[in-house]
Amino acid sequence: MGLAAAARKCRLIISIGDNFYDKGVQTAADSQWKSSFEGIYTASSLAVPWYVILGNHDYKGRPEAQLDYARTHPNWKMPARYFSAVEPITETGKVEFFFIDTSPFVEEYQTKEEMRDEIVSQDTNAQVAWLDQALSTSIATWKIVIGHHPIFSGGSEHGDQPELIQRINPLLEKHGVPVYFNGHDHDLQDIVRGSVEYFNTGAGSKVQPPGPTEGSRFYKGTPGFMAVSLGFEKMHVDVIDYTGALLYQTDVKNRVAAGA
Repeated sequence: MGLAAAARKCRLIISIGDNFYDKGVQTAADSQWKSSFEGIYTASSLAVPWYVILGNHDYKGRPEAQLDYARTHPNWKMPARYFSAVEPITETGKVEFFFIDTSPFVEEYQTKEEMRDEIVSQDTNAQVAWLDQALSTSIATWKIVIGHHPIFSGGSEHGDQPELIQRINPLLEKHGVPVYFNGHDHDLQDIVRGSVEYFNTGAGSKVQPPGPTEGSRFYKGTPGFMAVSLGFEKMHVDVIDYTGALLYQTDVKNRVAAGA
């Protein structure tokens, strides 16, 4: 990652949740901040803003601890459990990222003792209303949604997430969101369904073999990550494995920039 970020003059990094295994962190001084973050991503090219969301394993700890950490560590960008952020891409073009908190939508978590209280305390209706309003009022050239759980996936461990298909995906289609990035399934995938392209990039640790699903363009179970270059009219995505090898690349056209 450090080499890839240096070669691309990386301006920011996005972490799509499950930031700490197996049960999140308890405080902003938890030892895992050193063992799983500060002491791992040490390349100077990675000393950039990290936009971060919560995953289900983070809900097994104390999610608020990650927001506490953000208040004193400026490169850990998590001002709330869901939020948006605008970044420039050209002199006139901007991208707005919409970071959502998907775990509270997953119904089975409401009965899991180790995370139930944190899950049921969250208002998913309020989050859906926020996302609908934020997407409708955004004037950014690119609107990109980031969530931990997949919407559609050929992952062998999890696969499609029905609750997000029902409650989040219609908003992506409604507001012309071209791409959705997620993790949760421990693999690398590119899927196109309808007007949205879904990138699964959950291969930062252990991996499992995915399979094809409707709309699959690429799928592989190997440790790796995705490097994204964003221009006014297109997004270029490189899928890179743990050795630095390029596994796959693709471009996504921006229908808004093209006037479609």
